[in-house]
Amino acid sequence: MLVAAAVCPCPPLLVPEVAVGAAPELEAARAACDEAVRAVLAARPDLIVVVGEGPASRTHKQGARGGFQPFGVDREIRLGAAPDSEAPAHRLPLSLTVGAWLLDRAGWTGPVQGFEVEGDRSWPANREDGVRLAARAERVGLLVMGDGTACRSVKAPGYLDDRAEGVDVSIAQALGNGDRDGFFAALDADLARELKISGRSPWQILTAAADEDRIASVLYEDAPYGVGYFVAGWS
Repeated sequence: MLVAAAVCPCPPLLVPEVAVGAAPELEAARAACDEAVRAVLAARPDLIVVVGEGPASRTHKQGARGGFQPFGVDREIRLGAAPDSEAPAHRLPLSLTVGAWLLDRAGWTGPVQGFEVEGDRSWPANREDGVRLAARAERVGLLVMGDGTACRSVKAPGYLDDRAEGVDVSIAQALGNGDRDGFFAALDADLARELKISGRSPWQILTAAADEDRIASVLYEDAPYGVGYFVAGWS
């Protein structure tokens, strides 16, 4: 059963060593992420599952590794402490690597898994996985990684798209009301691809994992660098 969830953005710039001189620009987002993750830990989960977009849909075992080498920082990140000497089969995608960094930063030492999900998967497939993830332990915590649109300014990765701001407003509203109106389930995969949204599938999984009595709040909402970043807590 899902007992708590934190929703966080997943830009590598969230990591101060990667951001270097730009680190202060995301300090508010970083602090909000820390608060959201601490709330999940305070719910005493038996297992935390980090959910984020990647090129495949698969589970990553505890101890899986990722890194920030593509961004000029020679640092490896492990998804929790390795339970044995067996080397995990796959490296973590960026979204799960940032999530693993947030958990390490929070001092989580309990059981953890990663769930990588393709961004354009259907709602029924994501709904099924959300239900399954929530049933992986008696008390499950989710750390859901994903960004909003990347088209909020001419300097954004996807340049300026007039649709982006309105979509980000709807994302913030859905995160703040526990997606009671089903916005994430209806979020079109083609639109998400066009606006470079990386949170669509992870947010759909969160919606499916949560029960009807969910309490939700948005802790941070902004668009630095023209990308929609959101931090929220569900319980």
